[in-house]
Amino acid sequence: MMVSRIWRMVLLAVLLLSGSRAWPQASTNLAKEGWYADPEIRVFAGQYWIYPTSSDPNLKSRDEASFNPQQQKLRRGPVVHQQYRAQTSLDAFSSPDLVHWTKHTHVLDVQNIAWAAYSIWAPSAIHLEGKYYLFFAANDIQKDGRGTPGGIGVAVSDHPQGPFVDLLGKPLIGGFQNGAQPIDPFVYQDDDGSVYLYYGGQGHCNVARLSRDLKRAIPMKDGTMFKEITPEHYVEGPFVIKRDGEYYFMWSEGDWGNSTYGVAYAKSKSPTGPFERAGKILQTDPKIANGPGHHSVLQLPGKDEWFITYHRHPLGTTDANQRVMAIDAMRFDAEGNIVPVQMTVEGVSEVPLKDTGK
Repeated sequence: MMVSRIWRMVLLAVLLLSGSRAWPQASTNLAKEGWYADPEIRVFAGQYWIYPTSSDPNLKSRDEASFNPQQQKLRRGPVVHQQYRAQTSLDAFSSPDLVHWTKHTHVLDVQNIAWAAYSIWAPSAIHLEGKYYLFFAANDIQKDGRGTPGGIGVAVSDHPQGPFVDLLGKPLIGGFQNGAQPIDPFVYQDDDGSVYLYYGGQGHCNVARLSRDLKRAIPMKDGTMFKEITPEHYVEGPFVIKRDGEYYFMWSEGDWGNSTYGVAYAKSKSPTGPFERAGKILQTDPKIANGPGHHSVLQLPGKDEWFITYHRHPLGTTDANQRVMAIDAMRFDAEGNIVPVQMTVEGVSEVPLKDTGK
């Protein structure tokens, strides 16, 4: 008995100290699915879907011979962090109830995006006129031209699990506008059918209106193509919801690699602002996790019930890429302000879609 107990303690210590997939399993919630970040949650085809960025610190880069000549040139050009070089595909997760998840690997892969070579980040999905579209960032382009071409692309599929293939043969947004790095896209369809794309890194955020076929940006009512809507302390990860006629523009601020990371929001009567920072609603809890952020929000179909999905650093981890997904309840007060989110270890209980009226 004593020997068995000692071996169990040794095994637990090894799991906690290792950088393997076993570490996220130390808690429940979505953490058990492994190292992922930037999760966007949607309801498609009678299921909950999450599209995240792969964030395994031990992710291996592919053999260079597997890339086309253009991609090989891109990969040889700029000096790229090894983790970025290995991020060449996206997985997805589906669930009937927010608790039991099925993993779908390589729903998007650079093999189907000829101009994208690495840094496949932060997907955003939409279902429009019978097709599923996945927006994503690629190649981590910089103002000085390192890593170009690249930017925000869009891929299409007949199914939410893909495979998604390139829609345009080039980036939808391939350069800096108003100082915003073309990363972290979020696509939003308003009640009148208008489709907006919010995006931006390096401390700037733009909104653009998209054509109905999602192939180009079109002028907004004031003639603007790319309107800067950057609020105070904005860093990255924009997201928008609408509730009772009010638009809630949300974003991540702080440093994504440490405990300063968190989520803040602003309100407006217009999807294009102006937006003024209202406050922070998600931040480090030293008892639960560090650096929660780059989130998305789900409204249960037909109900005024909301959940926030985000990534966070488990306690005890040291690598910035050691990020796991989580989901918790998000609530509003009587004045329509978002109540600060309480992170939990266990996450949410089962919510079958059939119980939501969907």
